[in-house]
Amino acid sequence: MLSALSTRYAKALVDVVTEPGSGVDPGRVLTELRQVQELLAGSSALRAALLSPAVSPSRKRNVMGKLMAPMGVHDKVRNFVFVLLDHRRVGELASIIEGFETLVDERLGYTRASISSARELAADQKATLEAQVTRLAGRKARVRFAIDPALIAGVVARVGSTVYDGSVRGQLEKLRMRLGRS
Repeated sequence: MLSALSTRYAKALVDVVTEPGSGVDPGRVLTELRQVQELLAGSSALRAALLSPAVSPSRKRNVMGKLMAPMGVHDKVRNFVFVLLDHRRVGELASIIEGFETLVDERLGYTRASISSARELAADQKATLEAQVTRLAGRKARVRFAIDPALIAGVVARVGSTVYDGSVRGQLEKLRMRLGRS
């Protein structure tokens, strides 16, 4: 669950990125935010300095500006990171990215879904499942695939609060429940 704070920052960024004439692709912004997140995750010293109230915001902006320059991040992403630094919210970046992705998908008419399978699925199987989830949801689905060996075989799809259980484990559980009632 996203905090109200993370949602507020994510919504502000979505508004800036999706406004007419913004000149930036939301997918690019998401990719660049993740690159910044990886940069922060890769250095505990950098993260500690950016989270420290002892380091001035201008110094934090200067350091991050120099680190982001070779990455070629868009000005809007750079400025957003600076806002996070100025307001001491850089520690919320992962949650803000999650909120940003969700809000962009909603604004662009996508539904989010996750599909778990017992083993890695082939590309054609993924495409077929994505098409079926899109049909069931009534709008284009953005699907995340995961592996869950506990399923034994089959898949479990989650679209919003609805779960479609086509796993062997789920079928065995249904059978157990029916036999337990008889």
